[in-house]
Amino acid sequence: MANILIVEDEPRLAQLLADYLRHSHFQPEHTASAREAEQRVRDGRFDAVLLDLMLPDGDGMEVCKAIRRFSDVPVLMITARVEEVDRLLGLEIGADDYICKPFSPREVVARVKAVLRRARGEARDDGPGLELDRHRFEAVHGGARVPLTAIEFELLATLARQPGRIWSRDQLMDVIYPDHRVVSDRTIDSHIRKLRRKLSEGLTGDHDWIGSVYGVGYRLQTPDDA
Repeated sequence: MANILIVEDEPRLAQLLADYLRHSHFQPEHTASAREAEQRVRDGRFDAVLLDLMLPDGDGMEVCKAIRRFSDVPVLMITARVEEVDRLLGLEIGADDYICKPFSPREVVARVKAVLRRARGEARDDGPGLELDRHRFEAVHGGARVPLTAIEFELLATLARQPGRIWSRDQLMDVIYPDHRVVSDRTIDSHIRKLRRKLSEGLTGDHDWIGSVYGVGYRLQTPDDA
């Protein structure tokens, strides 16, 4: 059963959406706060987020941008802003869909299903790459599954967004420590070392998935790249 976070400050609308989602065998949760929404996504394992743009304590656009710094969870914006420039901006900053009010709750449910189908289709990989199972925090390849910690999973997910791209320690620290806590940059090295060992020992094939570039950072390397 997919978990859906509803971020909406109109109680009646939020309840209506929750009822329709529940009827379609989803598990909805609700918050009316922009600040709480970001934290709930960070702490929970949601399959999609329905995000209102006009919230009492913040702008949904900023919430979407914040979520995109640490998560690929599908985000569907629901808003009264109907101008084309708003729709384009929402999609450009990482939203997966943009639904204008007024709307039919059935349409929202249909769009959630469509977004989840696309997300699941992108997650499957029949070639040489990794599959990342966010629900279980596992890396999958060739039938083998490797359980990861939350930090290890986010590191691997970040590297996997652009295989071959070199990520500096500072960039990776911004992903796993978005609160900008003071930690040594060698903390990244420690996490990468453990992650590399888990992938090497747990996945099929003799391949080092994470390459290091001396003095620069790390990158994901597929078997075709190595």
